[in-house]
Amino acid sequence: MAEVAATTAAATEAPLQPDDLALVQRAQAGDEGAFDELVQRYQRQIYGVIYHMTSHHEDADDLTQDAFVKAWQALKNFKGDSSFFTWLYRIAINRTLNHLKQRNYRNSKHGPSLNDLDAEAEHHPDLVALVSDQTPRRAVALEELKEKLNAAMQRLSENHRIVVTLHDIQGLPHDEIAAILKCNTATVRTRLFYARQQLQGLLSDYLK
Repeated sequence: MAEVAATTAAATEAPLQPDDLALVQRAQAGDEGAFDELVQRYQRQIYGVIYHMTSHHEDADDLTQDAFVKAWQALKNFKGDSSFFTWLYRIAINRTLNHLKQRNYRNSKHGPSLNDLDAEAEHHPDLVALVSDQTPRRAVALEELKEKLNAAMQRLSENHRIVVTLHDIQGLPHDEIAAILKCNTATVRTRLFYARQQLQGLLSDYLK
């Protein structure tokens, strides 16, 4: 099955910035402007992963802000053992998982919405292959596909949804995801494999 990442052709790998450490060191010394630069650099990615885990814009806004507040408060403890990007993602994911547990989002009827993904997503070749540009009912079929993906994503476990979100939606490589989740790359690959198998089964009727 083609990756669910089909919807995120514009996603990029972890944006390694050579001056992250310099900004972190300045921020650790009390330079709020340096931390603001880090916020601007990673806010979109952090919001994206949280939104695809919660499927709620307001919650994603709040949790994104919360993640950066937590990062600022804990910045003195950042030793540079991992990239700032990895450290920040880990904070964001942990905050989101706590939120999901508290609100029992697993039983929610609303799955991660695909309506607000990058504009290019609609033109990804995998989607185009399923919904032909030449078909007058293309828009209706695309909406149906989105709804099916929403429901299927929601039925994944949190661990499986995380790896699908980080790899297939955010476009992060396996080793970066492993660092974020504090597991090995084999675990990431295994979870991703089973998540895709589950999605394939859940979407089998639609993809025939």
